[in-house]
Amino acid sequence: MKNILTKLIVALVLVIVGYGCFIYFATYSEGIRAGELVKFSSKGVIIKTWEGEISQGVSEAQLFEFSVEDSEEQVIKDLTEMQGKYVKLHYYERYKTLFWLGDTKYFITKVVLDKERNNRRY
Repeated sequence: MKNILTKLIVALVLVIVGYGCFIYFATYSEGIRAGELVKFSSKGVIIKTWEGEISQGVSEAQLFEFSVEDSEEQVIKDLTEMQGKYVKLHYYERYKTLFWLGDTKYFITKVVLDKERNNRRY
């Protein structure tokens, strides 16, 4: 009986670890979104995460919400400096949200200033 219980516990632990690894490392999609950076902030009480939004049009339905991992220091610096400007965000999408990484499934890996749209604006 102990042998069966031990095997079940080991199998359950392996399934949970495998699922966690899949959710963390597997990406659902990758792409680029462009728009005006309207919000970027660090939020949370116990676990702080970096969250932001870009506006892709005139209505609230066209907001793209994203997260940035703490390890992406250059992305955080760039987004802080580009507040209110048009940017292109390179991102990947995870299958699920992970509360300690961010509120969304979209994680930014690179930020590029959209010079063409910024020059037309001013």
